[in-house]
Amino acid sequence: MSRGILLYAEVTRTGYIHTVFFELARKACELSEKLDNAPIMAVLFSKPGVINDYKEGFTNSGIDKVFVFEDEGLEQYSTDLYSNLITDLVKEIDPEIILIGATNQGRDLAPRISATLGTGLTADCVELDINEKGMLAATRPTFGGQLMATILCKTRPQMATVRPKVFKPADEINYKNTDFIYKALNLGNIKNRVKLKEFTKVLNDTLNELDSAEIIVAGGKGLKSSEGFKMLEELAKLLGGAVGATRGAVDLGYAPHSIQIGQTGKTVTPKVYIACAISGAVQHTVGITGSEYIFSINNDPNAPIFNVSDMGLVGDVFDIIPKLIEILKEAK
Repeated sequence: MSRGILLYAEVTRTGYIHTVFFELARKACELSEKLDNAPIMAVLFSKPGVINDYKEGFTNSGIDKVFVFEDEGLEQYSTDLYSNLITDLVKEIDPEIILIGATNQGRDLAPRISATLGTGLTADCVELDINEKGMLAATRPTFGGQLMATILCKTRPQMATVRPKVFKPADEINYKNTDFIYKALNLGNIKNRVKLKEFTKVLNDTLNELDSAEIIVAGGKGLKSSEGFKMLEELAKLLGGAVGATRGAVDLGYAPHSIQIGQTGKTVTPKVYIACAISGAVQHTVGITGSEYIFSINNDPNAPIFNVSDMGLVGDVFDIIPKLIEILKEAK
């Protein structure tokens, strides 16, 4: 009988374990309690030695077992190699649930695994739970973000991908005497149809580092032009924060897609989120609900954004933002 939760521990190009793994680890601990303390397992692919730097991280995150695949040929991500090795592992250990971060890599890997195993996959989840029948209840936006749907998987293993920043990593140590299992492998037996020849990193402006920003100043269609976003950039720079945008503003060409926040963009969890001329459609707010404090400026007192805000100011952003900038400049 299937038992246990398997997490994919993604190793980034720079040799770090992606933070979404530790976010999933905390959620897996909650799910495990509802499944009679089902074991929590992880699988990792890397060049030799990477695991040594992260053993403490696994043991402090409540992981019972880590299956380690080490080889120089695994340093660069490969859909063929990784998916074949994971599906073989799944057939061996028979987990009940598989959770993968909805990163660029995870979004490529998860569908290949689910298709090979002949099981279902709920993508881009914003909540996970165990229902009264002991099934994984995976919630995600649907119908263009107009509704939140909770999806059950009839087949096993039950699979889901979860966006980074949706869950927070544990703030306390959850120690386990983790068992690290090194798996033997022969990559020559797997047909690898794609080879990475070159990787070019696109550097974004430091104002757009949304993942680590403690303060985000975001704008919507109400800013009317790219010039309006230059005003937000000035405010963000004074606050030491980053600039974000809604899909509507991006579609109109006011801001680049790299700073889009919401269902089809990034999920963010800053300490302070300042929403400027953003109406507050669910497609956007689903990406900001993890913010500690949301402050909104909108000239419509009935704008939905105020329903998710800790504080709101009714007024014209073109009057209010310049005054805030002036006050901050004087304070500095």
